[in-house]
Amino acid sequence: MPSPASADPTRIERLDALRGFALFGILIVNLGAFASPYYGLGLADPAFDGAPDRAVRWLIAAGFELKFYLLFSFLFGYSFTLQMDSAQRAGQPFVPRMLRRLLGLWLIGLAHALLLFHGDILTTYAVLGLALLGLRRMAEARALPIAGLLVLLTAAGWATLAALAAWESAGTDPAAAAAAAQANLAGFTGDPATVIAQRSRELASTGVLLGLLQAPCALAMFLCGRVAGRRQLLARPDRHRRLLRRMRALGLRYGLPAAALYAGIAVWQPGGALELFALALCVLTAPLLSAAYLAWAVAAFATRGGARAAALLAPAGRMALSNYLLQSLVCALVFSGYGLGLMGRVSPLGGAIFAIALFGAQLRFSRWWLQRRAYGPVEWLLRAITLGAWPRRRGPAYEPH
Repeated sequence: MPSPASADPTRIERLDALRGFALFGILIVNLGAFASPYYGLGLADPAFDGAPDRAVRWLIAAGFELKFYLLFSFLFGYSFTLQMDSAQRAGQPFVPRMLRRLLGLWLIGLAHALLLFHGDILTTYAVLGLALLGLRRMAEARALPIAGLLVLLTAAGWATLAALAAWESAGTDPAAAAAAAQANLAGFTGDPATVIAQRSRELASTGVLLGLLQAPCALAMFLCGRVAGRRQLLARPDRHRRLLRRMRALGLRYGLPAAALYAGIAVWQPGGALELFALALCVLTAPLLSAAYLAWAVAAFATRGGARAAALLAPAGRMALSNYLLQSLVCALVFSGYGLGLMGRVSPLGGAIFAIALFGAQLRFSRWWLQRRAYGPVEWLLRAITLGAWPRRRGPAYEPH
């Protein structure tokens, strides 16, 4: 039987594998929001603040935070190009089709945000997708500078906040942060109605963070992915070896040191102006490290062992939307009052091990599912909304990404 990721010869297995890789990184980061009531408060959980706990938090902050959602955003922009080509080949108008797709994505994201995870990115993607739709014919010579400007302005905004915090000598109040953590714990581990109410309250502050930090940078990566899709960066990487080498070099030279610095400050000196300055630097350089991750992965996939890894990752990436929602569902059942209520009782290392185990199970599940179905369950629903018709359930899929 052919690989479920390669049953359709028009698909790019590297793209599916990269999406699966990005999905794992997003899980590692998001799990912290599920597992710790102190997440995002500028204060470490006193119960898990030993050397091993700090080492794991440093590794996650340096290697994962602000990197994998950028990679996923880049792949969204790349897939946008493939969807345009697909509509053209089918002789169908692209704009109405994409508008229906974005509406479906927004509705799914809204349900996800209210019921499972207040850090939902799908609603943001749906709104930004409208912007990308309007900019779809923009020339590369304009798209890339605009992308760079979006990242620069976002970093400058966080640097300004850091300067204001330094001017006012503002920092985290440990007592206030501890009280907020206890409120989070009580809310997220209560009965289902209490959990939903707590999640609804968190949506406001999370929305501000998404708007000021993730959304502009995600749009920048949409634009970069759109350009890369036009140039067939992933379909024909042999044509772009020099570019891929440069991406790796820039990530190693600038992205990695900035990420390490930010992680060190976030772990050992959190909650003050210094962390905001480091965050601004990380925002500026994280796209370089994300690009390096992509370039390193593409090079690895060209080796024999890397090809096996790509074949393992690709099914999970092909049904990334279903897997993203499944991650939130499992984490909600484990850490919130929906199920076991383990928030605040799992160490950073324990959380990382749980994330690895969960993703490993998703790899097996995705392969099993796609050997029997044409699409992931939520992908099937989104495709039905997009096309305005019920897609077939069985057999190989032919929709590009």
